[in-house]
Amino acid sequence: MYEKELEMMIKAAKEAEKKILEIYNTDFPVEIKSDNSPVTAADKAADAMIVDILSKAFPEYGFLTEESTDTKERLSKKAIFIVDPVDGTKEFVSKNGEFTTNIALAVDHVVVVGVINIPTWGVTYCAIKGQGAFVLEKDGIRTPIHTNDKLEDLTVLKSRSFLNPKEVTLIEKHSDVIKHQETRGAAIKFCKIADGSAEISYRMSSSTKEWDVAAGDVILTEAGGIMLKPDGTPYSYNREDPYNREGYILANRKENFLF
Repeated sequence: MYEKELEMMIKAAKEAEKKILEIYNTDFPVEIKSDNSPVTAADKAADAMIVDILSKAFPEYGFLTEESTDTKERLSKKAIFIVDPVDGTKEFVSKNGEFTTNIALAVDHVVVVGVINIPTWGVTYCAIKGQGAFVLEKDGIRTPIHTNDKLEDLTVLKSRSFLNPKEVTLIEKHSDVIKHQETRGAAIKFCKIADGSAEISYRMSSSTKEWDVAAGDVILTEAGGIMLKPDGTPYSYNREDPYNREGYILANRKENFLF
C-alpha cells in the first residue's frame, strides 16, 4: 500500500532537486518573509513543481506546503501532502549543503509516507508506515535503515541555526549519557538518527511547523526510533494550527527519551 504515492513523491523531490541545485549554484537573491524567515526562488520554484506533479497524480488529495497559501480546505480532506520544498533555507543561503526537501503524506491525521531528499548529497530517505525505512542512493539501490541500540555514550544532534538555551540545558542535564555533540541542518537530524549515526536531538521551540517534521517523523519511527512531544505524546497531522508549539524530542529508542 502507498507504493505509487511513494514513487511519485520521490519523483517530485528529484525533479525539484534539479531546479534547487540550479539556483543554488548561482548568486541568487534572498527575500525576507513576514515571519522574518528567508525565502529564495528555489523555495518557490520547488514548491510549485512538487505541487504540480503530485496534484496531477492524486487530484483528490489536499496540500499543506510552506510556500503555498493555506486555505484550510485541506482540513476536509482525508489525505494531504505536507511539503517543505527547501527545509533549511538558512543553510541553503549560507551554501553549507545541509538543506532538504521534505514530502509527507498524511491520511486521517497520521503520516503514512515520508520522503526526505538531500539535494547536495544525492541521497533520499523514505518510509511507508508499517513497511520500514530506507535510503535510496544515487545508483538507485534502496537499502533498509535502522536506528542503533545505544543507551549510553550518546551523540546529540544540535540545530545548526536554531539552537536555544532550553536545548543546551537538556544536553547538559543528561551529560552522563550524552557524550558527543554534532550540528546538523534541517531534517538531516531525523535521517542520521534513523540510519544509526546518532541517538538524540532536541527542538524546544515553537517555531517549527508540520512540513518541517512530518516526513522525518515516519522515517524515524519506521527505522525504530521515536519523535514525541516533551509530554511523551506524538503529533497528529493536518491540524488547523500547523505549528509544533510544544517542541519535540527525537531518539533512537524510547529509553533515550531524556527530558
